[in-house]
Amino acid sequence: MNTIPDQVAPQHPHFSLDDDGSYAAWRATKLASRGMPEAVSIENPAELTASAREQLLRGCQARNFALFHLGGPIADVERDLRAFGRHLGLLDLDQNLCAEDSGITAITVKSTATDHTYIPYTNRPLGWHTDGYYNAGEHQVRAWLLYCAQPAAQGGDNELLDHEIAYIRIRDQNPEWIRALMAADAFTIPSNTEGGEQIRPDHGGPVFSLSPVDGSLHMRYSARQRNVIWKDDAATRDAAAFLLDMFKRGDDHILRYRLQAGEGVITNNILHRRDGFRDDPTSGAKRLIYRARYYQRLPLPKET
Repeated sequence: MNTIPDQVAPQHPHFSLDDDGSYAAWRATKLASRGMPEAVSIENPAELTASAREQLLRGCQARNFALFHLGGPIADVERDLRAFGRHLGLLDLDQNLCAEDSGITAITVKSTATDHTYIPYTNRPLGWHTDGYYNAGEHQVRAWLLYCAQPAAQGGDNELLDHEIAYIRIRDQNPEWIRALMAADAFTIPSNTEGGEQIRPDHGGPVFSLSPVDGSLHMRYSARQRNVIWKDDAATRDAAAFLLDMFKRGDDHILRYRLQAGEGVITNNILHRRDGFRDDPTSGAKRLIYRARYYQRLPLPKET
């Protein structure tokens, strides 16, 4: 994985810390995109039209995420969401510890039959993070989608922030912080043990890295204060503190949205968090979100 900010793909010169001109032009374009985009209407995710596909990819090109709304219920959620991903060029699903065999994970309040309580499967708030931040380098999650089958009775709103906006905020404050966060040992997740057996060793890596495939920016991050080890140097500590403070004070590019039944979001693994929520199973209002995570980034739309 390329983590050196000076070795930038030709199509992404703005990520070079030595090219202020390219960065300024790219920055202006990124910051011009504001507000929640309009959802793309989709009749059948398993038979995605070329028009809907291009709308989704153009949204992700501009903001690294897009909203979608399905015209009706899905007959077979796991089958159809897998087909939806394939239509968008997403082929390799991340099968995490609590995922079903299909790689499509039902996120709802449930027991995961593991030694640990994983917050996504509770009704508690979920802090800022990118998905798969604990994965090894060759299994980085570069895209994910959420599909809402049923919202909670109350709460469960998501907040979203394009990770490229976070990059801009940090670089504007101190470019050397970017260099620190691209170090191969900037951010370490300790090992995980289940049933007395280590299922994942310590995994260290950068926060920001550049894809060796296309030079796009990838972010690996969790705002958790426990079970996260930051490199013990001043630049890394200051950059981590800046990010936490940014989330606390807010940013005008942070978007809040509560997915309704039939709605979803697809992203190039942007930063996100979730409010706590309350279910009411007696009325059928038990939050159920389906999630798929992929090792590919969404492709660029066709040139017109």
